[in-house]
Amino acid sequence: MDYLSELSEKGRKAKQAGRKLTTVATEIKNRALVCMADALEQQYTNILVANALDLENGRAKGLSESLLDRLALTEQRIQGMAEGLRQIATLPDPIGEVLSTTQRPNGLEISKVRVPLGVIGIIYESRPNVTVDATGLCLKAGNAVLLRGGSEAIHSNIAIMQVIAKAAYAAGIPDGALQLIETTDRQAVNAMLKLNQYLDVIIPRGGAGLIKTVVENSTVPVIETGTGICHTFVDETADLAMAQTIAFNAKVSRPGTCNSMETLLVHQLVADRFLPDMIMKYQTAGVELRGCPLTMKYHHAIIAASEEDWETEYLDFILSIKIVADIEEAIEHIARYSTRHSEAIITKNMDQATRFQQEVDAAAVYVNASTRFTDGFEFGFGAEIGISTQKLHARGPMGLVELTSIKYLIAGNGQIR
Repeated sequence: MDYLSELSEKGRKAKQAGRKLTTVATEIKNRALVCMADALEQQYTNILVANALDLENGRAKGLSESLLDRLALTEQRIQGMAEGLRQIATLPDPIGEVLSTTQRPNGLEISKVRVPLGVIGIIYESRPNVTVDATGLCLKAGNAVLLRGGSEAIHSNIAIMQVIAKAAYAAGIPDGALQLIETTDRQAVNAMLKLNQYLDVIIPRGGAGLIKTVVENSTVPVIETGTGICHTFVDETADLAMAQTIAFNAKVSRPGTCNSMETLLVHQLVADRFLPDMIMKYQTAGVELRGCPLTMKYHHAIIAASEEDWETEYLDFILSIKIVADIEEAIEHIARYSTRHSEAIITKNMDQATRFQQEVDAAAVYVNASTRFTDGFEFGFGAEIGISTQKLHARGPMGLVELTSIKYLIAGNGQIR
């Protein structure tokens, strides 16, 4: 089957199943999610075999260690994916929620209720856990899905979808509601962007190149999940021990994720006390450092940061460091280079904290905490479909509510206009 035939056939099936899925009871959806979780844990060895093949191919293609980490699955990570599905099952079902009811003077009663978006197309890269997270959230919110993962994770994604789709259908989910595009032909992405007859919305998850391609070429409405050029600003009043812990976590814990810090901003009045130890910690962890001229004075191994560095989402063990004169310069730097994802200030001055949170334009703005918390699971959403950096339809970690639309239901008794 060529990619056009596959897209058309799976899109059609998703559309048909999606209409039925809108009326599936919450109990059935929850049972399906739990059965999907159980199936993942019971059949994890098959998934790990498929993932090992993807990792082998990735190494042969020269993927970086951080990208291989994004791709890699372990029994523990699969258990985490299963736990995410179980948590989604415990969350309130947004579908059918009555948001408001009004009575018009003419007697019409108008209710505003939540409904599914319909069929959601998701285009993503590297991380096979997205296959589970996206499917689970879309399913609970009553949406069918058409997924297209990256070629580097194709064997993992196919294995995962076979497991969870079979479990979901056996639990009562309409057959065809969960679809994965299995072709690795890159033209399939461009064709998917024009699949208006079947898709209600497309959500891209990946690097800047993928997101740019989707936003600029899609005729299907797009919810843009953004790249993460995230900053941490260490203010002059910061608890420096806390700042070191947070700045280390934000960069090193999982540098290949969009919520990891890419630029560290340090107030000039604390640079002498903060940077020497911080630099040593980063170097011990294998982080390559690039810095402004003032930063370079602290260690001979620091590379001069270019304009491109401030504009780059590394997704790797690379960090840019800039010493700033004050909070004003920190906010200006963030305004210029931020992708509006996640930004943090480390400070004891609550006036500075308030100013930072009010003036910095981002989906998530932290005080004295790591940007690594910008995550649907950590926010209590069960999982996430992505981190939206736009301001229309949704912003920040997208959970169940962000995967719904609204419908007006009007009841009358013979009114005419």
